[in-house]
Amino acid sequence: MPPEKKNDSPVALEQRELSADQRMFSPSVARNSAPILAVLKRVLPTRGAVLEIGCGTGEHAVYIAGAMPHLTWQPSDPDADARTSTTSWIKFAGLKNVLAPRDIDVCSGQWGLEQPGHFDAIVSINMIHIAPWAASLGLFAGAGRSLHAGGLLLLYGPFKRDGAHTAPSNAAFDAALMERNPSWGVRDIADLEHVGGAAGLILRETIEMPANNMLLVFSSGSA
Repeated sequence: MPPEKKNDSPVALEQRELSADQRMFSPSVARNSAPILAVLKRVLPTRGAVLEIGCGTGEHAVYIAGAMPHLTWQPSDPDADARTSTTSWIKFAGLKNVLAPRDIDVCSGQWGLEQPGHFDAIVSINMIHIAPWAASLGLFAGAGRSLHAGGLLLLYGPFKRDGAHTAPSNAAFDAALMERNPSWGVRDIADLEHVGGAAGLILRETIEMPANNMLLVFSSGSA
């Protein structure tokens, strides 16, 4: 069914299409889903449970889980419209390995998860730069509780290295983010490493991605 109308989410940086069944369509997901999946196929386990933080439209959830059917994918988002869209995408795709989206706010000290150390991996795509620094702190703290030893935290988006942007376009993007909300912004890898260390997470790999993005791979406990 083709998109019918526009949807402007308060945390979205793009105009999204909305179908009659409440599925949102993100232009950025259409661009980056294939490169992200290629990396996830390499770094994620072949089986296990994955928690997605900030699932947005839900398109990444069904795209990745559809290509990796032996994973159980748990999407989550604090935004009700995002969860509605994700639920509709799950129904549309007919996937049995994608669970109903959870309402998780990473800034909350409690994520409402039943079992600490349950997840093999946590994935967050294009989230921490459109959220306050407290969201990064909460994400790492929650990942430290929710991952089992050797579990992975995967972060995708633009990042700074040692205080410097990796491309002029990222510097302009960072300025636009902070103009929109002073608490937002492109995060520095060194700062994330420091926060990760406090939560027992170590940066294992930094993967260059298209359009001046990166995918950071942190691991919990012993490698």
